[in-house]
Amino acid sequence: MAKIFFTANIQRHVVCPETEAAGHSVREVLDNVFAGNPLARSYVLDDQAALRRHMTIFVDGHAIRDRARLSDPVGESSTIRVFQALSGG
Repeated sequence: MAKIFFTANIQRHVVCPETEAAGHSVREVLDNVFAGNPLARSYVLDDQAALRRHMTIFVDGHAIRDRARLSDPVGESSTIRVFQALSGG
């Protein structure tokens, strides 16, 4: 199963503990994670189930390309990291 990490700045707003979930794409893995955490889903994904503009996801150190369908592949031992963009000066 893939390991999923949410950064500390996300966890200030919604509880998203480190976890593992099955799936062959980012969408499948996140759907499995968010099945038990709908508040996190609404924080990370928009009403069309696409990645929100202020979020980014890395799979094994590479930014995903498909922000709408989240179809990027995930391996059995992949690491997924979900980040929220920070702004300010």
